[in-house]
Amino acid sequence: MNLSDCVDGTAFDLVGEPCKPVVVLIHGLGVNRQLWRDHIAELSQHFRVLSYDLLGHGESERPEFKPTLQAFAAQLNSLLDQLHIKRCAIAGFSVGGMINRRFAMDYSEYVSALIVLNSPHQRSAAEQEIIDQRVADTVQGGPSATIETSLARWFTEDFRAKRTDIVAEVRSWILSNDPIFYSQCREVLATGVAELIRPQPPLSVPTLVITCENDTGSTPAMSYGIAGDIPESQVLIIPKLQHLGLMEHPAVFCRPIIDFLLENQQENAS
Repeated sequence: MNLSDCVDGTAFDLVGEPCKPVVVLIHGLGVNRQLWRDHIAELSQHFRVLSYDLLGHGESERPEFKPTLQAFAAQLNSLLDQLHIKRCAIAGFSVGGMINRRFAMDYSEYVSALIVLNSPHQRSAAEQEIIDQRVADTVQGGPSATIETSLARWFTEDFRAKRTDIVAEVRSWILSNDPIFYSQCREVLATGVAELIRPQPPLSVPTLVITCENDTGSTPAMSYGIAGDIPESQVLIIPKLQHLGLMEHPAVFCRPIIDFLLENQQENAS
């Protein structure tokens, strides 16, 4: 059973059999739910898969208010309620991995497991200065101000040379964003980490934290920091790849996510 629709301004796809446990997929800054297209077929063999566009991204409506992690978490809560989903695992990429942690803090009763993918955590002063400068550059020049340096950070050089089609598509996704809203979301990515560090009470759901060896914005050290804040977490570092490794080599991510969920997810069908 597949369903594509828009609820309260949120565009979504729901794929798989209703009797199966639900897995929610949250994309990252400036992209959209198509980020997961190479993962959904395999995931839906085991789970019912919900992917959606964040506020102001893809086909979802742009809100009148300034975005926050709490607002993004509330968006997901509203969508789950509208779809009558009471329990789910949530996989979030980059800022999506911040949103799913915020969601687990605010709406813990919904969450059976977390997968945090290539997501930032506590930064050094030098790391924070770099991302603050990216925010300033985006405020000044919009998405185009940083797109080429971002693509170089996100994909390996070999992939950028061979898969110009995918690189061009991601570039088009970023450039299609509203400049003001995009810069506001980038500020959430830069500053929102502070509210996720050492949450009280601690998160207490099975959690898998994944990043890539050469992801300079969501480093292996940050992944271990996230795991250190969540008891019983597992960490997986993918060799060689960069920030958008999950697009570059989907299978390298999909298999461990499925294995983790099958091992840890209990009865959580909606």
